[in-house]
Amino acid sequence: MRLPVLETRGLTAYYGDFQVLYGIDTTIAPGETIAIIGANGAGKSSYLKAITGLIRAEPGSVRFEDRAIGTLGAANILKLGIAMVPEGRRLFSSLTVEENLLIGRYGREVDGIWSLDTIYALFPALKQRRSVPSHSLSGGEQQMAAIGRALMSNPRVLLCDEISLGLAPIVIRDIYDAMPRIKQNGTSIVLVEQDIVQAMKVADRVY
Repeated sequence: MRLPVLETRGLTAYYGDFQVLYGIDTTIAPGETIAIIGANGAGKSSYLKAITGLIRAEPGSVRFEDRAIGTLGAANILKLGIAMVPEGRRLFSSLTVEENLLIGRYGREVDGIWSLDTIYALFPALKQRRSVPSHSLSGGEQQMAAIGRALMSNPRVLLCDEISLGLAPIVIRDIYDAMPRIKQNGTSIVLVEQDIVQAMKVADRVY
């Protein structure tokens, strides 16, 4: 059997002294998509933040290709090949769409399929608006830009936090239609979602 590309073992996590995760065990295989389903406040976003080094986790509780990464900072975890699409998109509003995408390569410039050309092929609406400030985009276009920015680092694992939140059903469909194309290039995907129906359409397994 192949080793998991990403694994949590008894993952606990904290905001300061306040514990928010209690013993979470998950595995994700190379090229697999898993969904993390739960209500508001269940700890889904905290799970992603613990993986990416944004909040404190125990040293051996997060493993990437069987290497303990629980003590690494966010920048070093990105360099390994783990990228996140954060809840709320978090684009730089004063920058253009293309400048936001290019920021995604900062800190991890590796050879891979994802470039400006392939991102624009995945999301044609972004190419049409590549030179406009990101704050002028619709909510769906902003979400596409946030996904594209994460893909620009050519990640091994893509973490997506509530990518359907606040979007119209037709826009959600367009964004989820991109997931199989992302996966077919070997990227593992972790989807944190409240929309169970959408998540189960693309996930191999659900937690």
